[in-house]
Amino acid sequence: MIERQQTKQRMSRVVKHNGTVYLCGQVCADATKDIKEQTQTMLDKVDELLIESGSSREHMLSATIYVKDMALHFAGMNEVWDAWVPEGHAPARACVEASMARDVLLVEISVIAAVK
Repeated sequence: MIERQQTKQRMSRVVKHNGTVYLCGQVCADATKDIKEQTQTMLDKVDELLIESGSSREHMLSATIYVKDMALHFAGMNEVWDAWVPEGHAPARACVEASMARDVLLVEISVIAAVK
């Protein structure tokens, strides 16, 4: 069975299937902030969605991170990411430079996790 949560016409924020949680891309709460603040509030949203979905950071399987400019923002994003990921629970990860849906966005993440 497939369970969709917070579904709109274009996408669902969460999809659950066979004990796996798929989150749509998450961005920051305030795009006027710097990369560290954008990354932290983006990860706060991931935390909320994982908990609501019966999962957690410790159950992340995969993360794909999109960074607007790797030369400018990769180190700052990684500083926040490294502090956020629980020791011993790092997911498989890809990080790529990408154009964003809005010019002020610096980072976006998509996460796949196991249900607890």
